[in-house]
This record gives sequence, C-alpha cells and structure tokens, in this order.
Amino acid sequence: PFAQPPTGTRRFAAPQPMKPWEGVFDALEYGATPLRNDSGETLIPEPAIPGDSTLNVNVFTPRPADSDAKLPVMVWIHGGAFTAGSPASPWYDGATFNRDGVVVVTVSYRLGFQGFGLVKGAPANRGVLDWLAALRWVQDNIASFGGDPSQVTIAGQSAGGAAVLTLLGMEQAQSLFARALCISGVLADVRKRDALKVTRRLCEYLHTSPTASALSEIPEEALLEAQEHALALKHLRDYVNVLSEGMNVGPVVDGKVLTRPTLDSLRAGVGSDKPLLLGANDDEFSTALTSQARLVDRLPRRAVAAFLGLRGETYRTYAAANQEVSAQGTAHLLGRFVTDKIFRSAVVRVLHARGTSPTWSYRFTATQPQTGLSIHCLDVPFWFDCLDGPRVENLTGPTPSRPLALALHRSAVRFFTSGNPGWARWTPARPAIEVFGDNLEHLELADEATLHVTAPDAYRGAEVLLPSD
Repeated sequence: PFAQPPTGTRRFAAPQPMKPWEGVFDALEYGATPLRNDSGETLIPEPAIPGDSTLNVNVFTPRPADSDAKLPVMVWIHGGAFTAGSPASPWYDGATFNRDGVVVVTVSYRLGFQGFGLVKGAPANRGVLDWLAALRWVQDNIASFGGDPSQVTIAGQSAGGAAVLTLLGMEQAQSLFARALCISGVLADVRKRDALKVTRRLCEYLHTSPTASALSEIPEEALLEAQEHALALKHLRDYVNVLSEGMNVGPVVDGKVLTRPTLDSLRAGVGSDKPLLLGANDDEFSTALTSQARLVDRLPRRAVAAFLGLRGETYRTYAAANQEVSAQGTAHLLGRFVTDKIFRSAVVRVLHARGTSPTWSYRFTATQPQTGLSIHCLDVPFWFDCLDGPRVENLTGPTPSRPLALALHRSAVRFFTSGNPGWARWTPARPAIEVFGDNLEHLELADEATLHVTAPDAYRGAEVLLPSD
C-alpha cells in the first residue's frame, strides 16, 4: 500500500500517507483493487479483488533487496476509460521485463466518480493525486527493490496512456519520472462544465447534495449504481458528443491540480526534456461500427459521415487519404474516422506540440485474424511479450506473431534503458514513424535492421482532422 484505504471520510480526500506497520508486511499476493466487478468480457483480463485498502503498488524485480543494481523502472498505469481496469491483470506480470533487466511497478488509482468527480469540499482529480502519490512512493522506495529512481519511465495504454500524457504536462510531476511511453492514449482534459454535469446527474439519482460529507455516507454499491446512470450513453447523439467533445470522466482541468489542457502545457515546453514514445493502432475502435457493417453499409455514406462530424471538403480529403479503407465499405471508413478522431489525431497533436523535443512514434498495423483489423488492446500482449497469457488467444487468434512480440518488447526495453527505442526520432523536419505490422512474422529475428520500417505518412489520414492552425 502506498496510501491509506480511501474509505469513510477519506473516500473523496487526497491520498493519505500510509502509517508504518509492525513486522514484515506480506505482499506476496495482489492487494484489493478499486475495480469492484470483473465482468469477464473485457479485452484484457482485469481481476477485481475485494477489500478496502485499494491504493497499492505491485513490484516485480529480478534483483530484490539489491540497492546497488540500479535497474531501469517501468511504472505501468492501467487503462479502462478511467472507470474500470485492474493493476492485477496477469498480462501486466513483470516477468518478461524482469528477464530483460527492468523493474516493473503497476499502480492502482481511484476510478470513476470516486477518482475524478467534482465534489464540494474535496480536491478535484483524486485519481491524478493517486498517481502522484504512487510515483513518490517509487522515488522513495524503488532502490530497495533494485531499481534506479532516476531511470523511471511512466507507461500506460488507453486511459493509462492518457494518464501518461497528463503527467507529462504537469509541472509538479516532472521530478517523479525520466521518460514516458504512451500506448493508444488520448488527450483527456475533461472540461469542468462536463464534469459538473456528471456530478449533477449522479446526485439527482441519489437524491443527495454534491458534497464530500453527504456522498461519503452513500454505500459504495449505491454510488457505483448512480455512476453507471450518470455516465450512460443512452442515445446516438451521446456517442457523437463523445466524438466531438471528448470524455466526461477523467482528469479535469480544474485550475489547481491541472492548471491547463495538456497540449497547452506541452506547447509551453513542460516535459520537453523527457524522451517520449507514443503511437496507436490503425483500428482502435473500428469494431464498434464494423460489427454492424451490414446495416451501416446500407446507409448513405455522406449523411452518416456528416452526422458524425465529417463534412464537406474535410470529408472529401479524408476519404481520399483513406482510399484503401474506404473501398471496404462505409463501416470501415467511419470506423477509421472514429479511431483517427479519438486516438491517432491525438498522437499527431502531441508530436506537433512537442516540436523538436526527444520524441519517437510508432504505428501498430498488425491485424486480428478474426476481423482483419488492428483493434484496441491487440498490441498489449506484444508489448509485454506475454503471448501465452490467459485469454490472449481470444484477442490475437491462435498463432500470434512471436517476432512481432519480440520487436515491440525489445523496443520498450531499449527505451526504458536508454531513452531511445532504436529508430529515428520524430522531428518537424523529418516526421519519422515506425510501423509494426503483420509482415514481421516473416522476418529473421537476428536481422534487427529489418524489424523497422519508417513511414513518414503513417498518420496522414489523422492529419486531415487537425485544426488548420
């Protein structure tokens, strides 16, 4: 545990330092998780472990109690749309990174309304404060586990990637890490007015006031039920609003913990000295539309595109930049648009905001045999080189590419160790992007040079969606 259990009056408080304990603390099993219900239906196995002490770190090290080892450290922040996910996923086991000389720390943080809801009498962004507390714990303690506190890389996927970008843009976080890896991340930056709407809907459902004292009296089960109601996307327009305006739960630009949007901080030079590696998959959320391809393909393409916000000259330019996808039908084209709008354009925006800062980017194009798409989370078992893990086959198919796993995993290890994943960095003058795709399974592992293909126009479709300024 890196903080006291967030229960009772601490539910909506900043994380409180853990009190010392007597004797030896038994940390051989995973601690309780903020996730309370494991549906078993998520792409990544996400165990929900009961208990009150939910603010924990899990440490995996090849050199326990060796303070002279000074190994690089990866601190992993899990995804789950800031409402779900678990640091106890078997995919996040640190064994393969330990094998390659990297200490792994997975962290938990308060989810949903408990972590990010705006509450009177409570600090905003409690989930963000949990990340900061966990990172301070790492700085203070990781040497005792063989890690080097000066070589900490924060890493995460999906909402975890968004957390990485948020931390990268925070002045107060700069001393807590040296590098950043953002996998399929988004720009969170929830607007205060949107967060207040969630608070209002939740409190109306509970018939209570939006204060820390009142909400702390609500049983957790009732609070989670109200959260589900407050965050529900009930109409098609709700989904369109998420596309156009972003998420309504997550880090909030509150003026105190987060003083400004992440891109503004990056443009101002915050985190510019930190090496950053980031990228996205080609079809992160395409399955939301391609699963209904028969219906969507029957609809007038331009009308549906306009409803989603893709109109006029932007539509024509975008369709031309995605001709191969467009030829597969309306569902595939609009699926790519959703992916570009939420994920791939975020990569491009961050690249441009960082300018000449040390930044490397990639594009993951390997596909699922079941769908032929490079979907959300497909790359995670490759980054962790855990192709034999539980439920991996459900996502990757029965014969996932071992060379692809080694290529991605080795790139991560190189980045954690040296700050360079092993290919050309991105600059405005030379916008190099690394492509990791299906063809890697046909390459010789010994030939490292052939594992990398530079594609300067890898995010050309996403570039179309950027503001003209």
